[in-house]
Amino acid sequence: MSCTFVGDRAHRSAHGAGPQSVWLVCLSISASSLLSLPGLAQDLGHQLVPLIEAHAGQVAVAVKHLDTGRSFFYQADRIMPTASLIKVAVMLEVYQQVEEGRISLSEPVTLRQEDKVPGSGILTEHFSVGARFPLRDAVRLMIAFSDNTATNMVLDRVGLTAVNKRMEAWGFAETKIHSKVFRRDTSLYPERSRRYGLGSTTAREMLALLEKLHHRQLVSAAASAEMLEHLKKCTDRDKFPRLLPAGTTVAHKTGSVSDARNDAGILYTPGGPIALCVLTAGNRDTSWTQDNAGDVLCARIARVVYDVFNPGKASPPGTIEGRPAGGVVPSAK
Repeated sequence: MSCTFVGDRAHRSAHGAGPQSVWLVCLSISASSLLSLPGLAQDLGHQLVPLIEAHAGQVAVAVKHLDTGRSFFYQADRIMPTASLIKVAVMLEVYQQVEEGRISLSEPVTLRQEDKVPGSGILTEHFSVGARFPLRDAVRLMIAFSDNTATNMVLDRVGLTAVNKRMEAWGFAETKIHSKVFRRDTSLYPERSRRYGLGSTTAREMLALLEKLHHRQLVSAAASAEMLEHLKKCTDRDKFPRLLPAGTTVAHKTGSVSDARNDAGILYTPGGPIALCVLTAGNRDTSWTQDNAGDVLCARIARVVYDVFNPGKASPPGTIEGRPAGGVVPSAK
């Protein structure tokens, strides 16, 4: 294992460490892997670090090739806001409670006027009060469309506290949902809500959840497979999928608020599946335009990761605002 420690004056730790805080980039690469993929370590470090450091905001990244174990971590243990990415943990709790026989995915939920909240999704604007549909469909809406109203309906069924207790029991103590969406009065952790918003996690914990999901180790093999199918239906194409070759399958969940843009998921590539988590916070660019810097950073990191783990399989990248993305890695200045 090769680990490089580099002083970083630009970042402060999640616990307020001084300006000489240190970030860790760790590449796990065997000798045989280096022979098969010469320059892999250099490519990941040389390309991702300048790209990350050029971003005007805090960034945490975790990458792992799920067949070989080769990995890259940057500020991966820093607690970061999740925005809607935390809905992955809610989905996991649903399927665990189904496995335990406490609830059923086919049981109906009913939309009430008081359930409707603003933001992402389709229920609030397009469904009538009294609409009934299976819990499974509420989960699908929560993941595919990041539907906030559906999320709260699901949380009413499984419980906020249960989600966090499950994450802690599974070893993911920093992955927490703090309250219902747009219902700060329900917060379990007022100070954490103030600091991080809807939820919080670390890049390392989110990557580990994805890895376990990929290996069918969460809840059950069948449940893991079904949850991955939900993640493949995510409709947000502004982040990981944006610059990847056409036809690349991505099982992922995004999260966006004004100063934080996140994506976490699995890229299914010719060179094997890759788990990737990119978390950003405190972004200077808080716009809701197609070229938002946080969204573009997620897209560019995904493309670099794809290319490094798929040498000799180059495909034209996607575009940003209809323009070719060109060199996805800016100069290291």
